[in-house]
Amino acid sequence: MKVAVLGGGPAGLYFAISMKLRNSSHEVTVVERNKPDDTFGWGVVLSAETLENLTRNDPVSAVWIKRYFAYWDDIAVIHKGVRTVSTGHGFCGIGRKRLLTLLQRRARELGIKLQFETEVPDPKPYMETHDLVVAADGLNSRSRAAFAEVFKPDIDVRKCKFVWLGTNQKFDDAFTFIFEETEYGWVWAHAYQFDPETATFIVECSQETWDAFGFGAMTQQESIATCERIFEKHLGGHPLMTNANHIRGSAWINFPRVLCERWSHKNLALMGDASASAHFSIGSGTKLALESAVALADYVHSEPNLPAAFEKYESARRTEVLKLQSAARNSLEWFEEVERYLHLDPVQFNYSLLTRSQRISHENLRLRDPEWLGDAEAWFHRQAGNTGNLHRAPMFAPFKLRDMVVRNRVVVSPMAQYKAVDGCPTDWHFAHYAERAKGGAGLIYIEMTCVSPEGRITPGCPGFYAPEHEVAWKRLVDFVHRETDTKICAQIGHSGPKGSTQLGWEESDAPLAAGNWPIMAASDVPWSPRNQAPKPMTRADMDFVRDQFVASAEMAARCGFDMLEIHAAHGYLLSSFITPLTNRRSDDYGGSLENRMRYPLEVFHAMRAVWPQEKPISVRISANDWVGAEGVTPAEAVEIARMLQLAGVDICDVSAGQTSIRARPVYGRMFQTPFSDRIRNETGMATMAVGNIFEPDHVNSILMAGRADLVCLARPHLADPYWTLHAAVTLNDRDVKWPDPYLPGRDQIYRLAERTATMGLKV
Repeated sequence: MKVAVLGGGPAGLYFAISMKLRNSSHEVTVVERNKPDDTFGWGVVLSAETLENLTRNDPVSAVWIKRYFAYWDDIAVIHKGVRTVSTGHGFCGIGRKRLLTLLQRRARELGIKLQFETEVPDPKPYMETHDLVVAADGLNSRSRAAFAEVFKPDIDVRKCKFVWLGTNQKFDDAFTFIFEETEYGWVWAHAYQFDPETATFIVECSQETWDAFGFGAMTQQESIATCERIFEKHLGGHPLMTNANHIRGSAWINFPRVLCERWSHKNLALMGDASASAHFSIGSGTKLALESAVALADYVHSEPNLPAAFEKYESARRTEVLKLQSAARNSLEWFEEVERYLHLDPVQFNYSLLTRSQRISHENLRLRDPEWLGDAEAWFHRQAGNTGNLHRAPMFAPFKLRDMVVRNRVVVSPMAQYKAVDGCPTDWHFAHYAERAKGGAGLIYIEMTCVSPEGRITPGCPGFYAPEHEVAWKRLVDFVHRETDTKICAQIGHSGPKGSTQLGWEESDAPLAAGNWPIMAASDVPWSPRNQAPKPMTRADMDFVRDQFVASAEMAARCGFDMLEIHAAHGYLLSSFITPLTNRRSDDYGGSLENRMRYPLEVFHAMRAVWPQEKPISVRISANDWVGAEGVTPAEAVEIARMLQLAGVDICDVSAGQTSIRARPVYGRMFQTPFSDRIRNETGMATMAVGNIFEPDHVNSILMAGRADLVCLARPHLADPYWTLHAAVTLNDRDVKWPDPYLPGRDQIYRLAERTATMGLKV
């Protein structure tokens, strides 16, 4: 097979080597625009796993490469003058120039033709004269551009500015992150050793800080001198160096995140940064390139023809690439918004940085560095006011809102049961909520309980509007207080445009087959073409419904609930005022965000006036309508939270979506937590995180990183009312309180867990 590789970086060279190793008769040529000893990067980072893969593929070059690796286990974070070090991370680095030299040497040894200083403006001539062409020509791939209509690249130029520098200052004891506050804003560096004398030193900052410094008008030497001044106390007198003197100006760039819809066309395949890029903050770009090179070489030889090989290559590698790109996106977004977190204590800031990509979990950190994590957990408990055992996971720390103290940070989210009769909770509700109160969570919610018959979502939804409702709810609250330490919250709401619909297990949000009642909302915007158009509320309607909310709050207070939540999310009545998707009003309650928030805030103030002052009130919001700028965006959600905070709301329950059938949410683990994170760290308001949170690790990482103050789990508590107690067993925490009649079961489950752990160790 006659093979042309366009681009002589790590991806191109390693693919050429891999092809020759599989069949020495292949005629392979690598075409590179630069000289053999040119390189415009400094060091590259690989993991132990990648090294193992290289060894399996080509033991010869792997031995050469390993000989020049700089290894380190530690990550150091310098923030607010404090240097925090954690270990067990396992990285290695090598100079990019050294890596290229070794791969060039191996390629020549295998009979690969290396053709330098050759521009390839268009891959088509090579496609006509070669059986296989691999385009490994980098982020600005000309091959990708030549067939852009086929590859359909999505190039997302990110916010931060960065410049890739080097230094002879030693950073050989740890991968080091340095954050410095300057007169123009924060500037930070990623520094790591890659040979005995040289370290990479990437300097990064926001666009605003970059503009304020005037970096764009500086020469490279002026820019470097400014960076040397910023990081003077960390450089030990050593200068910063550039190897990009060929570039005019300061050499700062924005990172382009590349992802192509297709990676192949006819006999041409994209590889490395040409097909997909991963942000340098997780150090996986070279890993992706080398492992993709091995995979394509394998499939070219295992599959019957080139189209089949390309199909297998794209299918297999795309999954891995997307995983790494997801982690890289999380990481780069953290750095883009790092000024949101710089107020955090160095302990929490360090944890937030380590877990930014979501690839490293709480318990994974314990495996890496149990001493550091134990100290961090103790810090968290001290901050929470815990005077007892400090060596516990964050989820078991207490939390105080006004006079209410919850024993841990786990919340049983409100989950509609659709079992009420004429708005009255039944034995089903008593059994359901009593069981979850016994399950160990610090706080449980009852489902959205409606202020009127017309305010119900479905005929099966409960209410706070009749005497028998009060009797039933009080019976439950009295049981929870008498038999458990769990606090119980009443969520109060009005269905608005989503009312008069079928039970959840029938056709959700669809109108009733018969017996529909009239509904009202901010405007006459129906939930869907099938649903009835709500009546736009008049001022009299607004007063009437506000008073219904007040009456429901008074009933909840008489029942003895510990906390109140106002449901202003998910497209229900108050949400219909907040989101512009359903608020089309032209009066003082429509248009600007201030106007759209006016009625929900009126309702809150009226309820706060009758709710006991020592007890907290929460408001649940939809922080993202998932329709872009037409609806509520995460940025606008921050402003919504600020208004709630200013009004006196104690905590924001941060949900998202369910405000329009047009919504296109992006699902995933903890997919709504970033909205809670942003609100908490930009406003200082306490928050609750919700949304596909289902493991103790999720809860602990959210809390320890400061992304929320309480963590809500819904479906896990449907499957397991004792989720919190079982999580404690998993974490070997014996300080949780079990109901007295269940103590024999507690003792047995801990014994069984011990036995399983012992057997696992023996194996």
